[in-house]
Amino acid sequence: MIRFIVSRFVQGIIVIFAVITITFALSQMVPGGAIRTERNITAEARKAQEEYYGLNKPWYVQLALQFKHYATLDLPESYHYKGRGVDEIIASGFPVSAAVGGAALLIALAVGVPLGALAALRPNTIEDRTSTLAATLGICTPSMVLGPLIAMLFGLQLRWFNASGWFDSSDWVLPALTLGIIYSAYIARLTRGSLRETLAQEFVRTARAKGASESSVVFFHAMKLASLPVLNFLGPAAAGLLTGSFIVETVFQLPGLGQFFIAAATNGDHQLTIAISVFYAALIVTFNFIVDILQAMLNPRIRLQA
Repeated sequence: MIRFIVSRFVQGIIVIFAVITITFALSQMVPGGAIRTERNITAEARKAQEEYYGLNKPWYVQLALQFKHYATLDLPESYHYKGRGVDEIIASGFPVSAAVGGAALLIALAVGVPLGALAALRPNTIEDRTSTLAATLGICTPSMVLGPLIAMLFGLQLRWFNASGWFDSSDWVLPALTLGIIYSAYIARLTRGSLRETLAQEFVRTARAKGASESSVVFFHAMKLASLPVLNFLGPAAAGLLTGSFIVETVFQLPGLGQFFIAAATNGDHQLTIAISVFYAALIVTFNFIVDILQAMLNPRIRLQA
């Protein structure tokens, strides 16, 4: 167990430093920047700012400084948001994204798992076909289409919630509903396929032969194994939801991490772009580690090996 934890920790560090390197390399290929593209700035002022941010140094020195920032947790300042560290900006946007993403994850599980289980328990019936059709529509409908439809229906027509903005305590509902519907479709398809495959295995037939009730067979035997593909999906999905959907946050005008990432890319704020990318990678590494632990708990045949 200790060897597994140490191994995953080392792998996570390697992944994060790889993300820093790749994001830094891509940012260097982008023409211009937050300082180079500023208008009405003298050459002396531009030179002073480049020296302050270390942009006058060779690329390998700048990359080494990036490694130092994240290794020591002394994160740099933003190019665009003067005087604000990238950690402060992430701290201000993450609660919004986390509130929407956490609610969306709960909606996706509450809708997707029962829908997929119903389809698996009643194959080739009207319930199965209806559930499959609903899941397919959810997967095929992009958030840039579903978001405005939900905002128009519940925000503009029924006026139950604000169509956009982050003003009231209920402003998380519509964006969370948009993301939850889309992710519930994936979860329903995974649950249906995995549960049907599990119900056909020998240990399920053995449990039924021993006189176990159908509910006991489904919920205490088959569902534990059938949930493994869903857990694999939830690792990166949870990280993506908690860091904010760029499109949904744009549609509903939310001040989350998605908006900050788009602003960073638009303004050439490479420091903030790298910071949000690293934060996202760290969440993926963390959630994948949690998924590995949960899988070993649900399936004794899975061993935590380095």
